[in-house]
Amino acid sequence: MTVDTTRALIETYFAAFNAGDTDKMASLVIDDVAHDVNQGERRSGREAFKAFNAHMTRCYREELSQMVIFVAEDGARAAAEFIVSGSYLVTDEGLPEANGQTYRLPAGSFFEIRDGKIARITTYYNLTDWSAQVVG
Repeated sequence: MTVDTTRALIETYFAAFNAGDTDKMASLVIDDVAHDVNQGERRSGREAFKAFNAHMTRCYREELSQMVIFVAEDGARAAAEFIVSGSYLVTDEGLPEANGQTYRLPAGSFFEIRDGKIARITTYYNLTDWSAQVVG
């Protein structure tokens, strides 16, 4: 892929995220996508990716802003830095109790691209910062 096509793919992915269009997000990943989430185990496959997105949609409402996307010269890898602004809607197992708390924190995602789709997504943020914001 070219730098421009990879950038367009990542922009489409994040636009779908902000629109809450998890079906569109799932259409942009390969069948055996590797999905690494902060403080969690790797999830493999589109169905696991869809299940994760359904869980997140139930527990959180988030919007990403101040997006900066970086793309490798060969278009095979990309990274993005952004701000997550969210509301904690439903208690997520193992985390503090939810009651609509809001939070805002920096985060980043890394991508591997294969055959015109996303093959790996790795996302990081500061869980301690998030916890401090929702606990108060």
